[in-house]
Order: sequence, then C-alpha cells, then structure tokens
Amino acid sequence: MSVNKVILVGNLGKDPEVRFTNSGSAVARFPIATSEVWNDRDGNRQERTEWHNIIVWGKQGEHCGQYLAKGRQVYVEGSIRNRSYDDKNGNKRYVTEIVAQRVQFLGGGGGTRLAQQTESAPADDAQSSGGQPPTDDDVPF
Repeated sequence: MSVNKVILVGNLGKDPEVRFTNSGSAVARFPIATSEVWNDRDGNRQERTEWHNIIVWGKQGEHCGQYLAKGRQVYVEGSIRNRSYDDKNGNKRYVTEIVAQRVQFLGGGGGTRLAQQTESAPADDAQSSGGQPPTDDDVPF
C-alpha cells in the first residue's frame, strides 16, 4: 500500500494563471506560501517559508482563476508530482508540484467559498481519462 497525499493551508504568492489544453481543458497554476515559526535555543524567533507550486485542472481550475488573487488564503488537498524538463540551454530541470483534487477558498468576504469540492479528482473534461490528468505534453505552460 502507498499514499501520496498532501494538505496545505497557505497564501497565494501571485494571481492564478489559467490556460487551456488543446482539448479545451482548463489548468490553473499558482504558488502558495506556507510558513513555520519557532523559537531557537537562544529564544530568538525564527521563521521559514516554503513555496509550493499548485496545479488545478478542469472547472475547479477555472474557479480558482475567477475567485483567487495574490495574498488570498487557500486550503489545498492533493498529491505530489515530480517531473523534469530541459530548459532553453539544454539543462535538465526538476519541478515538484501539488496536483490539487480539492481547493477551498479561505478568508476574505466574511466566509468560505468553495471552488468545487470533491474527495477525488473531478470527473470533468481534464480528468475524464481514467482519473489521471493529461500528460505533461498537454500542459500549455
């Protein structure tokens, strides 16, 4: 048995970027920051911020593009995906991304707004191929 699940609550580092695959499926991308605060041995306050690249497919991705903006707090539940690509100079680059299955908008507006809350990957256009997102070749980034 294996499990690949991540839960994050953080703030958007920039507005979501929404694009569409050749087949018309939406894919939203945005970074979120999570911070950890602690006191070191000398009692000095320390803080570490981690950045996470989020990918959201289908209608849920479209909703993220419509309702999320830089600074907004968001709950993301998904899985970790590592991939590599060759940059313009031919160097191999590695990227770690969170492919979101559930996104919940937090803070602002006096309440919580849901982007399409599902326990598993949405069965709409981007996920209709057996529950898997399109291949990296389909991603318009």
